[in-house]
Amino acid sequence: MKLGIVPNTLTSSTLLPSLIFNLPITLPFSQLQTTSSGRKSLIFRVQNIDHQIEPIPSLLMASELEFPELNRNLYPHIEPYSTGFLKVSDLHTIYWEQSGNPSGHPVVFIHGGPGGGTSPSNRRFFDPDFFRIILFDQRGAGKSTPHACLEQNTTWDLIDDIEKLREQLEIPEWQVFGGSWGSTLALAYSQSHPDKVTGMILRGIFLLRKKEIDWFYEGGAAAIFPDAWEPFRDLIPENERGCFIDAYKKRLNSDDIKTQYAAARAWTKWEMMTAHLLPNEENIKKGDDDNFSLAFARIENHYFVNKGFFPSDSFLLDRVDKIRHIKTIIVQGRYDMCCPMMSAWDLHKAWPEADFRVVPDAGHSANEPGIAAELVAANEKFKNIINYKGD
Repeated sequence: MKLGIVPNTLTSSTLLPSLIFNLPITLPFSQLQTTSSGRKSLIFRVQNIDHQIEPIPSLLMASELEFPELNRNLYPHIEPYSTGFLKVSDLHTIYWEQSGNPSGHPVVFIHGGPGGGTSPSNRRFFDPDFFRIILFDQRGAGKSTPHACLEQNTTWDLIDDIEKLREQLEIPEWQVFGGSWGSTLALAYSQSHPDKVTGMILRGIFLLRKKEIDWFYEGGAAAIFPDAWEPFRDLIPENERGCFIDAYKKRLNSDDIKTQYAAARAWTKWEMMTAHLLPNEENIKKGDDDNFSLAFARIENHYFVNKGFFPSDSFLLDRVDKIRHIKTIIVQGRYDMCCPMMSAWDLHKAWPEADFRVVPDAGHSANEPGIAAELVAANEKFKNIINYKGD
């Protein structure tokens, strides 16, 4: 079992190295500690220019000892070298793109929401000289058509789409990278096709269980964000507040487009206002975009009302044995309001072999400095392991 608590003193403009991933093994240590299990653990104390960082003892993976120097900075913006549309059913066509190295190690980025779509910044987590970076918009989201469509839109349809895209691009197997709902779909896809997955990086774990939905949409997170919650709550009359998911379903599928847009804006703004540890105005403004909000809110609500189309509440946890052998890194913000850490912790307990990283001063968004640094470092670790095996 390995739990890495990642110290972070990052600002929005600076990414300082975290010593869990970037710890030179030649540093002097202050003491040798014996754990309750009898295992020896080194505690390092490193003095930076104006502050001291003391990482909690962690059992380092072999790859961390062999390759201690990992980049933690986002890569520069790049453009795709190919784009296209893949017809995946008689109704749906999905957008896809490739960037980075056409001959590189393939990695597929699975976006959140569901309904969130991809953005150019998603390419920056990966070394473009090493990775063949595949992004795609799930059914009804982003550039995929028809927009905000709920028909033929289930988890199992999306899993089939990922496989069709892999076959279309003639990729034998690939690394899977997903956060939030993307972690849900990444787990479901990998459990369905474990032989096609070389490794996984998961962020902001969401297992789509009732207690997770209730936390965020039925008043749990409102205890922390009452100011953001009230506009979401007040759109619904008091006599319908027994289940906000159902009340919003009614409005997001109304025959009146204005009613749809009003509900979509309220739904989207609630999530965007709670997705960062500190308010992010650019993110919050997404709630004003009716085109984005309608797909985001309608598709999310559709999946949550239908419990992810899973046969049981603990479906993903119950099937961990199917993917236990896959090298996986889990990155979780301690103060994630959208996907609270209880889910990542439950996955960690069910799957102690996976490398579990907790960022102590971060919320939900992959774009928060500490989380972004951990995601880049995770990709770097996999890159080094692949290079090492290739030697």
